[in-house]
Amino acid sequence: MATIYDVAREAGVSAATVSRVLNGARTVDPAMVARVLTAVRELGYRPNAVARNLRRSRTTLWAVIISDIGNPFFTATVRGIEDVAQQAGYSVVLCNSDEDPAKEETYVAAALSEQMAGVIISSSGSVKAAKTLLESPVPVVAIDRELPRGEVDTVVVDNEAGARTATEHLLTAGYRRIACITGPEGVSTADLRLRGYAGALPSEPLVVRTDFREQGGYDAMSSLLSSSDRPDAVFVANNLMAVGALRCLADRGVDVPGEMGLVGFDEIPWADLVRPTLTTVAQPTYELGRMAARLLVDRIATPAAKPAKVVLPAELRPRQSSAR
Repeated sequence: MATIYDVAREAGVSAATVSRVLNGARTVDPAMVARVLTAVRELGYRPNAVARNLRRSRTTLWAVIISDIGNPFFTATVRGIEDVAQQAGYSVVLCNSDEDPAKEETYVAAALSEQMAGVIISSSGSVKAAKTLLESPVPVVAIDRELPRGEVDTVVVDNEAGARTATEHLLTAGYRRIACITGPEGVSTADLRLRGYAGALPSEPLVVRTDFREQGGYDAMSSLLSSSDRPDAVFVANNLMAVGALRCLADRGVDVPGEMGLVGFDEIPWADLVRPTLTTVAQPTYELGRMAARLLVDRIATPAAKPAKVVLPAELRPRQSSAR
């Protein structure tokens, strides 16, 4: 493997000059720069990333901590992050907290100990993880969910407005007793979507809180069907829970949308393929990721700037599951 001294000999310059060229110094003579880069290419030289990072006291890696790698929502989101990261000279390390605060805290500690250049996080709601990040010098951007107890750069959709629109859509379709299946208390997406749903209702809310998983949606739907105050429609606050709710309705032989209308928050790739097709509130997932990465690049460049909050619109996509 070629060394920096091999490159220096080939280019007819000092090792210090090679180092300055590779680190982007603008004071090196253009002719020398050309000779160094030619030597690097011909010798196949690769800089020692570990040594460079020790000198810089940080890596060129971003930790992207997402709450559930099994959720299709994050596929396009992470792609948006990675596209911007690559353009800016960074690589992405993907961490799945699995909606587990303890696991999230472990990943946050690892990101800080490995001196990551920045962290993008979709929080599972861990106050300890948020506090650790906020007290560190590492740039942080919250995506999808706001960080508990902290003001950092944040990119979210208008969860409350999206949930309100979904509930109003069910009311307009003729449903009257509309329930809400939402996530854990203290998680911003769960709380804001619940607020939007409740704000659109002319009657008392009917709410079941569960986790953001498919089985949680199934169990919540089952409890609503067994209730004496059985609803005729349900707004489900994320895509995986909506899948579980649909599966429960199918298992119980409940006709959708005749006996039960349903709207899910988050688009699902196969929403047009199931029968009935599924009404959803779609988020601009790629743009969420792209914007979060853009904020992180800016934060790394200007650490003292005031935190920014970007709120993107959500879009109702009516389909058969809510057409009574």
